[in-house]
Amino acid sequence: MPTSNGPQAELAQIARRVMQERGLEPDFPPAALAQLRGIAGPAPLGTQLRDLRSLLWCSIDNDDSRDLDQLSVAETLPGGATRILVAVADVDATVAAGSPLDARASVNTTSVYTAAQIFPMLPERLSTDLTSLAAGQERPSLVIDMTVTADGTVSAADVYRASVVNRAKLAYDSVAAWLDGKGPMPPPVAAVAGMEAQLRTQDRVAQALKRVSKAQGALALTTLEAQAVYEGRALLDLRPDEDNRAKELIEYFMIAANGVVARFLEARRSSSLRRVLRVPQRWDRIVALAASWGGSLPAAADARALSAFLVSCQLKAPQRFPDLSLAVVKLLGAGEYVLKRPGEPAEGHFGLAVDDYTHATAPNRRFPDLITQRLVKAVLGGHSAPYDDATLRALAEHCTTQEGNAAKVERQVAKSAAAMLLAPHIGEHFDALVTGAGDSGTFVRIARPLAEGKLVKGYQGLDVGDAVRVQLTHTDMERGFIDFARAA
Repeated sequence: MPTSNGPQAELAQIARRVMQERGLEPDFPPAALAQLRGIAGPAPLGTQLRDLRSLLWCSIDNDDSRDLDQLSVAETLPGGATRILVAVADVDATVAAGSPLDARASVNTTSVYTAAQIFPMLPERLSTDLTSLAAGQERPSLVIDMTVTADGTVSAADVYRASVVNRAKLAYDSVAAWLDGKGPMPPPVAAVAGMEAQLRTQDRVAQALKRVSKAQGALALTTLEAQAVYEGRALLDLRPDEDNRAKELIEYFMIAANGVVARFLEARRSSSLRRVLRVPQRWDRIVALAASWGGSLPAAADARALSAFLVSCQLKAPQRFPDLSLAVVKLLGAGEYVLKRPGEPAEGHFGLAVDDYTHATAPNRRFPDLITQRLVKAVLGGHSAPYDDATLRALAEHCTTQEGNAAKVERQVAKSAAAMLLAPHIGEHFDALVTGAGDSGTFVRIARPLAEGKLVKGYQGLDVGDAVRVQLTHTDMERGFIDFARAA
């Protein structure tokens, strides 16, 4: 493979190849690009939208994110309650169902984030500009309007269309440091009168939502995602992307908003796509893992019991908690999209401990969210649903499959990046955690660089969550192979 353009270019070529092997398209077809050229600007606001442009909307995302899907704003109400509004980019206003751009989005169903580059679901001219809730730009949106009581309960909610303007584009790390008293006020906050109080109110409400979520049995997990660190074109490291208070603010607002949308569609007798996480099949291994940590879980799957155990472990061993979290995540299994007909029982989301949950808040990045947006807009407009039940069922299965394929691409490119970094360290020893044990082999994760590889020798008797000392024996950047042997 050519190396003249450096490691990032090599990884990008690997990423493109792996995407194609997994049934994902790295490029946009000619018909989609032709449609893109015909889009002159952002969707007009129209006369049917509520005018909420004067509110102190803000976005909080990664430092380099420009595909902004959501804004939020808070209003204090009498009696200690707070009104939280979440605005979601109206992508459907620009990307019509059945259009070439929609057809391409329905193939991949998600943006793919690799250590080499991002492969967006929609062209960047849309996702980072015309359909993004970009700073200072007037945009149409779908608003989820929630009243949250002082104790963190959503007591009332509504969904409607509105025009909005992003008053401050903010980043997770700087906002979190400021909220925690460890950094200065971000300049975009200081530049907008009232934004400081606005963010502190949003943070307070998000923490109240978090407390209620945990009390219901939602699983508090800390997982580490590898982020590539480059200097120019040189790959320096794969470091964990850690949670913080600003990420929690967005996380709990989105969880609440997605629940509101699921119930909104159900109440109006509309079929929908639900996001579910089934009761774990490997609960017995989770019970055994808890016992190895000095805990006790019931024989039958119980989200509240598992949640309480995880909270206690995080308090007792915060440094080791990401390892436990990863093991639990692996044992819980993957989420799925399913068809939900009105009146039928909901399957629910075990990890969030909720019965009603959908994906509705990231239509620039995920196709299920765009589907849900169209279903909501059809209800609001008094139109027939844009998808029948058979189509929704097929889309649910396809989106689940492609989400899994995208995750495999991301993992494989991360392994190629890690193989590149680890190549000079053959023969060295590492502390590792078993992350997978099954027919495909036994896999372990090391911390520096954050990388996962296969245990090719000495894996007998190991299971997910076990700690083990390993020796690096082989790497293959092209195939993303990292092989370890159990150290004596």
